[in-house]
Amino acid sequence: MSRPPFPPFDAEAAAKKVQGAEDGWNTRNPEKVALAYTEDSVWRNRDAHVVGREDIVKFLTQKWERELDYALRKELWAYTDNRIAVRFQYESHDAAGQWYRSYGNELWEFSEDGLMRRREASINDRPIDESERRIFGPRPESEHGVTFDIY
Repeated sequence: MSRPPFPPFDAEAAAKKVQGAEDGWNTRNPEKVALAYTEDSVWRNRDAHVVGREDIVKFLTQKWERELDYALRKELWAYTDNRIAVRFQYESHDAAGQWYRSYGNELWEFSEDGLMRRREASINDRPIDESERRIFGPRPESEHGVTFDIY
């Protein structure tokens, strides 16, 4: 199994990887998303440590059961060889209807076959009113590569 583009990354390949990750996560399909990671992928997500695809599926299933109507935007921050850094934000609400905007940074490391083998994510949440929402579903293709202001 492989997932192009493959390292070493140039600017175009890194941007394509980032958009692919955003598109995948916006499906909110844990099984589909997990296929972008190596079988033994290691994550640190907030205070959780996740190892392997089976745990990734479990983690994402629980995440999207809590974070309802999740919609994500990612932006390429930096890249080199087999690593990419991104910043991101997403919006979601809990079962009680409270909306949140979550901001964060991720560090990614890829295997030679283009699968992510390591993911380090730091995330902060801010409660928002529904009227403050800015992210409504997946990014339209016409907006791929457009910077999304962080505020």
